[in-house]
Amino acid sequence: MIDDLLAISGLQHYSYCPRQWALIHIEEQWAESFFTADGQAFHKKSHDSSARERRGDLLIVRGLPVVSQKLGVTGVCDVVEFHRSPDGISIFGEEGLWLPYPVEYKRGSPKEHNADALQLCCQAMCLEEQLLCRIEEGSLFYGEPRRRQKICLDEALRAEVREALLEMQQLYQRGHTPRAKASKRCSACSLKELCLPKLPKQSSVKDYLLSGLGDL
Repeated sequence: MIDDLLAISGLQHYSYCPRQWALIHIEEQWAESFFTADGQAFHKKSHDSSARERRGDLLIVRGLPVVSQKLGVTGVCDVVEFHRSPDGISIFGEEGLWLPYPVEYKRGSPKEHNADALQLCCQAMCLEEQLLCRIEEGSLFYGEPRRRQKICLDEALRAEVREALLEMQQLYQRGHTPRAKASKRCSACSLKELCLPKLPKQSSVKDYLLSGLGDL
């Protein structure tokens, strides 16, 4: 069932901050910011599913929907390039064999964490399941330097994808939102006013009663 599938984009949210992911994908909360609006504008062209280009031995498909029943996810690839290759696969309506190469577009510059790489890897794993092929590499295109960063889709990265998705599915089934853990990442989060990561934790009822008895 499609309703039981998690969004691939949520993998990037979860890797960045599990609480951010839960607020968006479990509690369905959202807050617009300059960064999110700029990111949507940046993705507008890449998600134009009507844009399909041919450049010799290169076929470019934008806004390609993907799904994986094994991983329990669904989403849309920004761009998938198909390179003519003897190691590729057949594509309906096209002559020859073609090797898929996913490209995920991101605003800003390359990050210290690997949240973007996990999202790209998950897209590749979905493509592999649908197209019955193996994808060894993909790229992240960042808006600020306007260049690609090649990502090796090795077994270690794939294992991280599976582990994160398992944790996400367990939280989603329980409807559980993790507690806030304040960090430097919070300042760039559009949900910081909803999350309130620096709000002091509430005391338990037991602690409250004991503190009251101590004042007597």
